[in-house]
Amino acid sequence: MHASVTPESGERRIDARASMTGMEVSLCNEVLRDFSFERQCEFASGLGYDGLEIAPFTLSENPHELSSVRRAEVRRIAERAGLRITSLHWLLLTPLGLSITSADPEVRQRTVNVLKGLAALCSDLGGSVLVHGSPKQRLIPAGEERGNVERRAEECFAEVALEAQALGIRYCIEPLAPAETNYINSLEQAEALVTRVGNPAFRTMIDTKAAAAESLPVHELCEKWIPTGLIGHIHLNDRNLRAPGQGADRFLPTLAVLRRLGYQGVVAVEPFDYFPDGPTAAARAIGYIRGIGEGLDAMTSTKGETR
Repeated sequence: MHASVTPESGERRIDARASMTGMEVSLCNEVLRDFSFERQCEFASGLGYDGLEIAPFTLSENPHELSSVRRAEVRRIAERAGLRITSLHWLLLTPLGLSITSADPEVRQRTVNVLKGLAALCSDLGGSVLVHGSPKQRLIPAGEERGNVERRAEECFAEVALEAQALGIRYCIEPLAPAETNYINSLEQAEALVTRVGNPAFRTMIDTKAAAAESLPVHELCEKWIPTGLIGHIHLNDRNLRAPGQGADRFLPTLAVLRRLGYQGVVAVEPFDYFPDGPTAAARAIGYIRGIGEGLDAMTSTKGETR
């Protein structure tokens, strides 16, 4: 049983949430960006989410410099609604002009400083994961020697990973499809990067939309990579850019594998096309995911009864 707030009235209530065996289901908060932060928390909790994954730009144009007073207030608002702030993503949209691959060392250091500030923000808000997607801020510029650019980027990752390690959070590089960026497009490439950096706080993750470009189906990728311990986070989204349950992708096989393998991390709902709008997409997604959870519970119970 879980205390939460109804999206309609804001009154406290108790609701039963389908078991995901240790997984927290979080909502990427930019889906509700037209709401105040307090309303985002009330609405997400009332729908049955366990937490919010924050896009820092929704808090401030310079979120890494958010005051300690505002950090405490944001965390308190979420906790009052019965939510945990689980993670941060979409890290480098603001301030403008950031890049981990720029040839300009001042730009790279400013970017590292922002990322380290966001790691501290994540920790202060109670989060445990920093998701590094930011495709435009990690592009390998045309005409530059790839190896040199990759070495520059790895130095940035290594410095931020040290900060994450000191704060006790995970820093995850997100493989993204070639249509989005030309650097780290697969889990194999992410594994090689994680190995070279060599910091236990630095890991990778699976984004189900981006993983559609991989050679294996998402549930097989989970079978392969979850046991390695390198997967620190999961994003759930359909390859059509909408929320889980709003396209042709089926998430039962993936969630069943995560459950069977004992994945204990966050699964965050991250649509890009909010159809027909953000609140409706958020509601459709959690109903779909919780329904799968209930089905898996029933299957497990039935198997136990027949033994």
